[in-house]
Amino acid sequence: MDDEGRLDMDKLLAAFQDFFRKHFESWVDGFDYREAGAQLLLQSFLHRIINRKGRVEREYGLGRQRTDLLLIWPVKNGIQEIVLELKLRYAKLGKTIDKGLEQTWEYMDKCGTSEGYLLIFDRSKKRSWKEKIFKEERTFKGAIIGIYGM
Repeated sequence: MDDEGRLDMDKLLAAFQDFFRKHFESWVDGFDYREAGAQLLLQSFLHRIINRKGRVEREYGLGRQRTDLLLIWPVKNGIQEIVLELKLRYAKLGKTIDKGLEQTWEYMDKCGTSEGYLLIFDRSKKRSWKEKIFKEERTFKGAIIGIYGM
């Protein structure tokens, strides 16, 4: 956390990347609904931290669409709201990122928050973890969105 009490999402999501890499097989492969395993593993990881004083809203309704997770964390001068959009990689990475950036930005806009992250889960057994684990930032319609691959 910083001086305002804000969550350090870069550290949090980097730690989740490591956690996911070590624990995903026992979680993700056991679910018929493919996104459920990744989302449940992320939620279990976040609950250890967020539930101390914040909360995790799941499938938070924003208009007709739904963001996967909305983190709500009290800070000195208000509330930190963080949009987390989860995507499974089915196609080329660029296509997954493009679609995910649009959705993440729309959710951020509807929430009125400037903090959003796109998490891309790559279930391919052909790609190495070195290829799957990455972090980058993109600016989309004036908003900076963190992108984390795993």
